Amino acid sequence: MRSKKRIRILLIVGLILVAASVAYIQWFVVRPTGSGPAGPDVPASPFSQIWTERKIQLIGVGDSVTAGLGADSNDHSYFQRLLKNPADEFPSMHNKSLSVLLPNITAENFAVSGSASNQHFDAIQERIPTYPEDVYGIVVMTSGGNDLIHWYGRKPPQECAMYGATLEQARPWIDGYRKRLNEMLDALQTKFPGGCEIYLANIYDPTDGVGDAPSIFLPAWPAGLAIHAEYNRIIRESCEARTNVFLVPMYENFLGHGSHCRQFWRQHYDSRDPNYWFHYNVEDPNDRGYDAIRRLFLLEFLEHSPLRPDLPPPIPTKQTTSNHVNKTIRT
Repeated sequence: MRSKKRIRILLIVGLILVAASVAYIQWFVVRPTGSGPAGPDVPASPFSQIWTERKIQLIGVGDSVTAGLGADSNDHSYFQRLLKNPADEFPSMHNKSLSVLLPNITAENFAVSGSASNQHFDAIQERIPTYPEDVYGIVVMTSGGNDLIHWYGRKPPQECAMYGATLEQARPWIDGYRKRLNEMLDALQTKFPGGCEIYLANIYDPTDGVGDAPSIFLPAWPAGLAIHAEYNRIIRESCEARTNVFLVPMYENFLGHGSHCRQFWRQHYDSRDPNYWFHYNVEDPNDRGYDAIRRLFLLEFLEHSPLRPDLPPPIPTKQTTSNHVNKTIRT
């Protein structure tokens, strides 16, 4: 009898340990990427007519997110999908791209993988030409993410590579980013004497707002979320200060698709798509993440572009751009 009781106890303990292991793997280790479309829906009605025959130049500025690192192919980067639908486009996104609206659009991507904001400033000054007056510019941009994550705690923090810094230590570098970003936005506008509009994404958080860097296989960084928030505040304020610069809410829309995507008890859990939108390097999106980013840029363009024939003229003062989860698109 004692032997049988001991066996039952061992079996129960074993079952509990197996169940706990399965639960841990399911909710803390497994990060499925899912399949099919990702991100918000894009309305079809704005694409029913050509907006303008004017010469349009689309340019990409910034880091590996705009360069497309992590996409399954070049034509699946957000920049290329924004410009033109790939051959294997999702049915719901057929004929929803800038080339449908703007038949005389050309494009060049100046983004460089691994680059930080100081390098973006140099690229704008040295690599981007000044376009003719009969050309109108559309600029898409991601800048600042590598300032935060480099060099993953392997080196002492410094400006534009501040991983591991305290908030106090990072203050002058944050101020430097504010000055640099505003100078970049002003310089970009001088490249288009015929006018332009700029779409600037804020910086996503692969920890889903939790801030536990070990969940993305990096050293703990107690001040990481606070410094990240300062960068995103600067991006928001820089957009609000200009009538032709618009915030793309990448941060808000990627919450729930990082390292805690399977944890249903988290604040940002997305039951409709509880999947991971990041590439294996953590810094960049995966293919579905790029689909979502393409949609976010496209939605901002549909809402704000003065090229759209049915939009009223812009008001002098900018209002804060909100997350697309809570706002509607003019159709």
